[in-house]
Amino acid sequence: MNILVCIKQVPATSKVEIDQETGSLKRLGTQSKTNPYDLSALETALRLRDKIGGKVTALTMGPPQAEQMMYDAYRMGVDDAVILSDRKFAGSDVLATSYTLSQGIRMLGKVDLILCGRQTTDGDTAQIGPAIAEHLGIPHAAWVDEILSVDAMGIEVRQTMAAVTQKSRLRLPCLITVEKNICVPRLPSYRLKRETAQRPIQIYGFDDLPEKNLSLCGLTGSPTHVEEMFAPPSNAKRVMLKGAAGEEAAALITVLKHKKLIEGGAVQ
Repeated sequence: MNILVCIKQVPATSKVEIDQETGSLKRLGTQSKTNPYDLSALETALRLRDKIGGKVTALTMGPPQAEQMMYDAYRMGVDDAVILSDRKFAGSDVLATSYTLSQGIRMLGKVDLILCGRQTTDGDTAQIGPAIAEHLGIPHAAWVDEILSVDAMGIEVRQTMAAVTQKSRLRLPCLITVEKNICVPRLPSYRLKRETAQRPIQIYGFDDLPEKNLSLCGLTGSPTHVEEMFAPPSNAKRVMLKGAAGEEAAALITVLKHKKLIEGGAVQ
């Protein structure tokens, strides 16, 4: 089975600069890490490969510095790593990003199963995976926290959503987005670090895509634009309550009522 995992580099710190013109994060020079949700997707793919055979390919769209993340994926056990990197992809929103990734998947050929993390810690939209599936015209399931079975024809998963838990069976090829709690990602292997130190990472640009439609990539292909982005102001205040236990409890209830966090009630 050919399994592909979409992964992304995200800032390893909350202290990042914002491009005031585009409203996007300034990623160059910022310490990065692999998106935690994507690590769970990688681990899920590796466990499937170890169980039923095949190969796992990691795919990302980003600057050349994403190579470090891809070597980390090699050290976890992936077979191939591919980066889509081109200045034409800069400033992409969900629609443009998912389109570019879907083009990268088409370029790579036959893929049976695509896995994505539920969301990224820098965007939190949880839309990339389903959007990729729509571009490719394949079925998808989101919020997957358990893979129940998989065979040559399809995959059965459990989805736990806000108000319902359901089992879904999808025919292959398909895409699923997984929760962080689906598994515990393995640590990078020192043995694999040595074995993959010289393994090449494939880097492709806009001109390598099957459809070279610039109007669907980067800022040009992004119908949504961030007008303003800023860190929320810190307004934490500390209230010290003094007195006997009953007096403190009564004072706490008064404070909570004043903030309209509770209604009614009395100290017993």
